[in-house]
Amino acid sequence: MLLVEDDANLRFGVAAALRAAGLAVDEAVDLPQADEALFVTAYDCAVFVRMLPSGDAADYVEELRRGGRAVPVLFLTARDTVADRVEGFARGGDDYLVKPFAVPELVARVRSLCRRAPAVSPPVLRVGDVEIDTARRQVRRAGVLLTFTRREFAVLEVLATRADQAVGRAELIESCWDEMAEPQSNVLEVLISQLRRKLGGPPLVHTVRGVGYRLADESAR
Repeated sequence: MLLVEDDANLRFGVAAALRAAGLAVDEAVDLPQADEALFVTAYDCAVFVRMLPSGDAADYVEELRRGGRAVPVLFLTARDTVADRVEGFARGGDDYLVKPFAVPELVARVRSLCRRAPAVSPPVLRVGDVEIDTARRQVRRAGVLLTFTRREFAVLEVLATRADQAVGRAELIESCWDEMAEPQSNVLEVLISQLRRKLGGPPLVHTVRGVGYRLADESAR
């Protein structure tokens, strides 16, 4: 997701809370940065502070809609009248949250908007004897509940949505980490090793040399 907020302290706190909830968050401080980010990345959701030094985010979102861009948008604002909320929706917003707000409510609203994005995973993914409940964020193998970190779950979910297909390393990094991650580090390799250990045997996560990784039940072939 993309968070557009010019207040550094608020942006840091909100981004940290969203990341703690398992979301990959890119940050922008103004509309030009947001425009660049939205040009290069297909986000599941964008959160805009309504009034930015570079302009009214509603003007920008309205232009996005005219250009056919459908990314779900939540406005954060101190403007709390009914007329303000109606205007926000009329100009392309999908949700509206008034400051001050409770962070858990923001996280819940963002999750709801992300589910509206075009590429929505089925509620339960199955690969071999592994069952991945995307709503409850639970994983079972042969009926046994397994414990994963939020990042491990995110990588496993991406692999499961593309079961039997090779998923590139860069795509996994982009989908499951935010822009603060270093793609050249071994962070993904370490996580894949942890996934394999926790999933146990027979192995389901396979390395595709020169490409990335594939989740498949090869014992059934």
